[in-house]
Amino acid sequence: MALYEPKDSSQSPRFTGPRTFMRLPYKEELDDNMDFVVTGIPFDTGASFRVGARFGPQAIRDFSILLRPFNVEQNTAIFDLVSGVDYGDLVVAPGYIKQSYERIVEQMLPIFNRGIIPIAMGGDHSITLAELRAAAQVYGPLALIQFDAHSDTWDSYFGEKYMHGTPFKRAVEEEIIDPSASIQIGIRGPLYDSTDLEVARELGFAVYSSEELFELGVGQMVDIIHERVKDRPVFVTFDIDFFDPVYAPGTGTPEVAGPSVRDGLHLIRGLKGLNIVGFDCVEVLPAFDPSQITAAAAANVMYEMITLVAINRRLKADTAVQKQKQKAI
Repeated sequence: MALYEPKDSSQSPRFTGPRTFMRLPYKEELDDNMDFVVTGIPFDTGASFRVGARFGPQAIRDFSILLRPFNVEQNTAIFDLVSGVDYGDLVVAPGYIKQSYERIVEQMLPIFNRGIIPIAMGGDHSITLAELRAAAQVYGPLALIQFDAHSDTWDSYFGEKYMHGTPFKRAVEEEIIDPSASIQIGIRGPLYDSTDLEVARELGFAVYSSEELFELGVGQMVDIIHERVKDRPVFVTFDIDFFDPVYAPGTGTPEVAGPSVRDGLHLIRGLKGLNIVGFDCVEVLPAFDPSQITAAAAANVMYEMITLVAINRRLKADTAVQKQKQKAI
């Protein structure tokens, strides 16, 4: 069994104790017994419309106490395979995006250096640029899997280069992601210009709209993702506005006619076997989520990612056993 695992809610009521993701232990120091850490990045100065995503991490934690350690759909007892904690929230500087980027990189680097997989909660989508900067210092240029209604590859907004609509253009310019191994899925909604999406394609991204996802189906899209990423170190970023606002109204820039939560969870489950080194779920805005359904969706997205960490560890162990058997023969 894992050294770090959630409290048993059949023995300890969910409404007791400090609020952590999935009732995991709260630890502010890293150690070698951690396969993953859940951390909040409560920064929303990069938002262009609705603000309040700085409160997203706590909203996700609040719902996550309902999650249980056995994933039925993946037939996986998560904490038989991995150990993880709630690492708390990273320290940011509200109102100061460049200074916050520096702080995020400084705090994320020790996680990546230890080979621990960070599973982060935003915050607005501008934070992902800082996460990628930290990850690239350890792994080199990364593949990116982006689930999102928006490509976030604008050059600037209000004359500013750094905000939640620009992180992936900056990431390509800084050569911390490899767009030829990267993919954007779920893009939709009105744009400023007919060429807006061409910017992402010209940068090298494979771009799939929601309509293309519906036409292809989840299974074929999973195959496309694997073919695109192959065995590259990959960062997965999930903007909650990927979901139709029927399922996730609590976000800053909702777009109608999007995928369901069921589709999104099936897509994440299909990422098993990829060399995932980091993950975030961003843009949860609890002020527009009075019934907690957006927080529920985000918590389950993160739960499936933790499950992937467990499954990938099992796959690596099985591969190692097979190699040993072949050597013995």
